[in-house]
Amino acid sequence: MATLRLLSPLAGTVRPVSAVPDVVFAEQIIGPGIAIEPERTQTQHVVSPADGVVGALHPHAFALELDDERSVLVHLGIDTVSLKGLGFTLHVRAGDSVTAGQRLVSWSPVDVAAAGLATICPVVALQAPEGVVTVLPAEGAAVVAGDPLLDWA
Repeated sequence: MATLRLLSPLAGTVRPVSAVPDVVFAEQIIGPGIAIEPERTQTQHVVSPADGVVGALHPHAFALELDDERSVLVHLGIDTVSLKGLGFTLHVRAGDSVTAGQRLVSWSPVDVAAAGLATICPVVALQAPEGVVTVLPAEGAAVVAGDPLLDWA
């Protein structure tokens, strides 16, 4: 299987996935990854981290089906399902083919924080075996949407 480069889906600061206040992400139960603390802007655009097909799609999270039966999950904030879509705008539908860098969702980290919810965003290589995902930027580094984020061997 060829190494797949995943791009940052949003602008913010790189954090370890262990910093996510949700055990499913922090303990990498669904797969390894990284987290991004988003820039606190009123509207932030989230882009596709790779070419793929939109699988599961919710206002606050999406999964992309990639090549070689790999999938990546991007979750916008924690417990944001409780917002029932408020503050999130979808730009694609489940089943759509997308390209790396294509806008998928717009959301408001400011509104999520105002609701008392964590804004940190896990990016997870779903069901990837241990040791196949390499984080590219250093912890604490600033990234913008489209910057190299993870290599998945």
